[in-house]
Amino acid sequence: MEKAYLILETGEVFEGKPFGAAGESIGELVFTTGVVGYVESLTDPSYHGQTLMFTFPQLGNYGIIPLDAESAKCHVKGVVVHDHCDAPSNFRCQGTLDGFLKSQGVPGICGVDTRRLTQIVREHGVMNAIITEKVPENMLDQLKNYKVSGAVESTAITDPQVLLPDGEAKRHVALLDYGAKRSIADHLLAQGCKVTILPYNATADDVLNLRPDGVMLSNGPGDPADNPGCIAQIKGLIGKLPMFGICLGHQMLALAAGAETMKLKYGHRGANQPVRCVRTGRSYITSQNHGYAVVSESLERVGGAVSYVNLNDNTCEGVDYPDLGAFSMQFHPEAHGGPRDMESAFDRFMNMMGGNN
Repeated sequence: MEKAYLILETGEVFEGKPFGAAGESIGELVFTTGVVGYVESLTDPSYHGQTLMFTFPQLGNYGIIPLDAESAKCHVKGVVVHDHCDAPSNFRCQGTLDGFLKSQGVPGICGVDTRRLTQIVREHGVMNAIITEKVPENMLDQLKNYKVSGAVESTAITDPQVLLPDGEAKRHVALLDYGAKRSIADHLLAQGCKVTILPYNATADDVLNLRPDGVMLSNGPGDPADNPGCIAQIKGLIGKLPMFGICLGHQMLALAAGAETMKLKYGHRGANQPVRCVRTGRSYITSQNHGYAVVSESLERVGGAVSYVNLNDNTCEGVDYPDLGAFSMQFHPEAHGGPRDMESAFDRFMNMMGGNN
């Protein structure tokens, strides 16, 4: 029987069985608590450079459904799961998880104790790990030296794209692509917006010359502070147009406003993350995928107010900037996969642009 190994930066070794592509891969090991939505997770650009472990015990039981994909390719470096299903059953299925990972050149390992692995990550924090079919020499040096870099430019588009809604456009939105999920544009189109998607390195003048009614700052991978050009771009747009930031866009909007961000010990990833609205006290279940957060205490001095908090660790999950005509959310109101509790955020953005009048 073929064997595969998952080796952690701490030196711990987990033995399992290989599936997906052959070979080895180093990535930052993170875990997601979602029960479903693995197609969306694997194709989410925010996972660039990371090895994704699923805490749900079985993966692949409904196969690969291309219409659920959030981008054109798999962005994870590797997949870790307890049980891999190679006989999926779903009327929308168009392939197996194993076949998909093979086509994308992404290795996987199954048959490992994902409960124990999750405990290790929760205890020590995210760490680098390698999936391999043989233990390489100088393995720990390789792991310690690995760093996710150039994340945004590796996932964003390079040329502008224009998407049109069915019927006459109510409003025109400039969507800045830092590694955007497809569902963000889909929600804007469903609201009746013309969407111009711009690459991450577009300037503020490039955006303003389009004369849009509002600006959407997308999700994306990596450390928000690693993107000084994007932060400068946002600084040039704040207060000039209605603005809505999601995930990485939320974090970089905070940095552009003068607030701070921090790295979380093991992040929030999954389709079952609870948040509380500060204004109403109402709780929502949300879809999340982030390893960094805005420092709540840094917002007051820049005119920002925390709008949502995470009920697990009380970190910032949303910010309002009332004097700047901007707001942002750390979680994903577009969901996919996950609950649709917060889709009303897109209605709020439309109202800011006068699109629902």
